[in-house]
Amino acid sequence: MRFASVFLLLLGWSGLALAVPQIQHWQTVNGAQVYFVPAHQLPMVDVRVVFDAGSARDGRHQGVAELTSDVMTEGAGKLDADTIAARFDAVGANFGSDAGRDSAVLSLRSLTDPQLLRPALHTMALILRDPTFPARALARERNRTLIALQAEKQNPGAVAEKAFFKALYGDHPYAHSPLGTPRSVRQLSRDDLRAFYRRYYVSRNAVVAIVGDLSRVQAEQMAQTLVGGLPAGRPAAALPPVPALPRARDIHLPQATAQTQVLMGEPVLRRGDPDYFALYVGNHILGGSGMVSRIAQEVREKRGLAYSAYSFFIPMRRAGPYQLGLQSKNSSADEALQVLRATLKRFLADGPSAKELKEAKENITGGFPLNIDSNSKLVGYLAMIGFYRLPLDYLGRFNSRVEAVTLAQIRDAFHRRVDPDRMVTVTVGGSAP
Repeated sequence: MRFASVFLLLLGWSGLALAVPQIQHWQTVNGAQVYFVPAHQLPMVDVRVVFDAGSARDGRHQGVAELTSDVMTEGAGKLDADTIAARFDAVGANFGSDAGRDSAVLSLRSLTDPQLLRPALHTMALILRDPTFPARALARERNRTLIALQAEKQNPGAVAEKAFFKALYGDHPYAHSPLGTPRSVRQLSRDDLRAFYRRYYVSRNAVVAIVGDLSRVQAEQMAQTLVGGLPAGRPAAALPPVPALPRARDIHLPQATAQTQVLMGEPVLRRGDPDYFALYVGNHILGGSGMVSRIAQEVREKRGLAYSAYSFFIPMRRAGPYQLGLQSKNSSADEALQVLRATLKRFLADGPSAKELKEAKENITGGFPLNIDSNSKLVGYLAMIGFYRLPLDYLGRFNSRVEAVTLAQIRDAFHRRVDPDRMVTVTVGGSAP
């Protein structure tokens, strides 16, 4: 479940210097890493408990991370799913879980009134400490996953993304879909989920992010309540490095659609990479700033070849993709792809202009306060900082590091890290329905 921001904190922040919070960090007795920002503007608290338990840890049981995340919230201790839901509803709390390639997350939003917060925390702690993985819930979630996998076959975007990740990552743990495959999902048992839970849902593999109307002492008590009952365990092993692609590769998957989905890219960027800011600012100019980006201008505005054309980096624990994409009518897809490639090559050859760099910096730094203007947004950043072991001043220095990026740094980083002659290109479509 994804969590949307609801309550604004800008009411109490008069400028960027004041808006950037000071992050407090400590470790629980059993080894969990805790990151905390007090936010007293509203009587609310947001908390995320993040485990290094994403689908990159599936091993031979593809889909087990996703299914574990789904089913562990369906029963805990002596509570069934209906009772768990009723307990959160009774105190007005929002609770959910989610899993991706790198991590699995359990999240809670609650008022800080002790009569409401305390039962919500104890229910969440029970789910973390003693999930029962009910057989009926497993069967239901398995069927839901199988339906989702079947539906993806009819979705050109999903088909393209699966093929894209498989082509980029080969035998690396990032290659397969977090949902798994129909065959792997059918074979998953309660024992598989329990084994995955016991290995990865341990305190030394956990990060707790807390933002809200709490004191440091209260935040420490909250973290202890949530993860203090978990075994210490051990952190997940380091993921293998992502090998560079040996050569360019084009993959076309015919599908009866009116438009062709195009994805192009290669593995490039990990979280905490020293080239991050140069690549981020450069890509903002190339394809990350909406309709004013070079790619959008060349593909959409000048030629009308696609409604949306873009590029972005997906930083991960290991090298995540640099992804360029568009969706075009079948008859114009080849031309749109040619323009996309030509625009990238021109950018690599010439780099951005001084005017483009100035405007990009103004846009990024001017919009930065909106990225942390609510508890829910801020706790997401806090969880990211903790999970990827980024420095505690990451938010405080974000704008200054953007401002420090030079034209030469962008050209150098793109020249070293982005290679069109090694990129995978996936196209899905090509025939009218």
